[in-house]
Amino acid sequence: MLLIRRFQYFKLVAADFGAALLAWMCFFLLRKYLLNELTGYHFNEGALFDLTASALAIAIFWTVLYILIGEYRDIYRKSRLSEIIRLARVSLLGAVVIFFALLLDDEGVVNYRLYYKTITAYFLLHFFISAVFRTVTVSSIQRQIRKGRIYFPTLLVGSNALAMSTFYELSRTSRHLGLRLVGFTPVADTVDPDLALALPTPGAYHQLPELVQAHQIEQIVIAIEPSEHRLIQDILALLEGTRARVSILPDLYQMLLGSVKVTHMFGTPLIEIKQDLLPVWQVVLKRLIDVVGSVLFLVLACWVYAFTALMVKLSSPGPVFYRQERIGKNGKPFNIIKFRSMVMDAEKTGPALSSDYDPRITNWGRFMRRVRLDELPQFWNVLKGDMSIVGPRPERQFFIEQIVQIAPHYRHLHRVRPGLTSLGQVKYGYAETVAQMVERLKFDILYIENMSLAMDFRVLLYTLKIIMEGRGK
Repeated sequence: MLLIRRFQYFKLVAADFGAALLAWMCFFLLRKYLLNELTGYHFNEGALFDLTASALAIAIFWTVLYILIGEYRDIYRKSRLSEIIRLARVSLLGAVVIFFALLLDDEGVVNYRLYYKTITAYFLLHFFISAVFRTVTVSSIQRQIRKGRIYFPTLLVGSNALAMSTFYELSRTSRHLGLRLVGFTPVADTVDPDLALALPTPGAYHQLPELVQAHQIEQIVIAIEPSEHRLIQDILALLEGTRARVSILPDLYQMLLGSVKVTHMFGTPLIEIKQDLLPVWQVVLKRLIDVVGSVLFLVLACWVYAFTALMVKLSSPGPVFYRQERIGKNGKPFNIIKFRSMVMDAEKTGPALSSDYDPRITNWGRFMRRVRLDELPQFWNVLKGDMSIVGPRPERQFFIEQIVQIAPHYRHLHRVRPGLTSLGQVKYGYAETVAQMVERLKFDILYIENMSLAMDFRVLLYTLKIIMEGRGK
């Protein structure tokens, strides 16, 4: 089945590439007609080479654009109508880019009305040809799913009447989604007898990570009674980091709140837990901003680094830099770098959080913390890829183990790179106790659920405001 899936991806990419190629070649001839250049035109080998080269370049541009927009994510759950609507928006964006890059200075255009004709003609050609190719390809992928050649092993989490009704509903409506139920995991002592007869029980819900791996589960549907909703947090914490998609069967209250999105008209309504926090183009741009911003800051602010290092050295004996192991994306540890703001051996009795009047902090260290100078060496962590400029602040494993006892959903933060600054840090500030870390957690969860480049920009502006006011600590 893996080969079949890979072929579907190749087929969709090839269809888009071929459509872009054909659209540009058709536009080449149409443009000659619009500019009255067909009379006396000789289509020789040189012209054929130029046309082929330009068409290939344009097709590559469209393919890269589709990748950045995220067109090839989750190709098995695409709707033909939504694809056409989305394709229209992307086609307009790409056509405008090509117009300004290649067609705006066209020597053959003597009237600005011809510009409107050429850009409109190219947009319509590309959109309609791509729409035909895309519809045919998506339809063929959906046929593979309906015939059962492509399917997704699915695990049902629940054990009572709601789980049983969900089983019937999925069995009836999910054929076109390719969901193949392989079993259920009970979450209560009582189990619906009909459900026990219909599906096997590979294990209990607290074994979910092992079950996902052992049975190659790709979709998990959580269908638990309203009285059992306290378990959702534990279940999601267990599933953090697994490759399976997670959906929750909503109740009427959640439907009224508007949190339920129906992606297929005849499918079971589900709350989909987001897998991709950012579109591909924003992921690429965020990392590009991190790299370029870090290089520029490290170069332009070298005198700040030199002055700060000198003051650290003069303020107290010991090294200039302080390294400490923190936990980053996907739970991977890394060494964070700071300018030392405390006396040597400040944690000789064990890990401890700092406070407003912490005697371990030097006088210069207190000033550095107020204006965040101690954080500047972390631009090197950002450049290396351990961190991002904006993201949840990384913590030490010692404190994470205490936090997850109170708030298991803390592991949700490990889905992204930790940041030099964060929404939690600017809205709440530094935490002096584990309880305060848990309180600050809600702001970082809020950031992740609303993650975007615009949100990063707002966090950066707020951070600059705090630095200018000297309200750090």
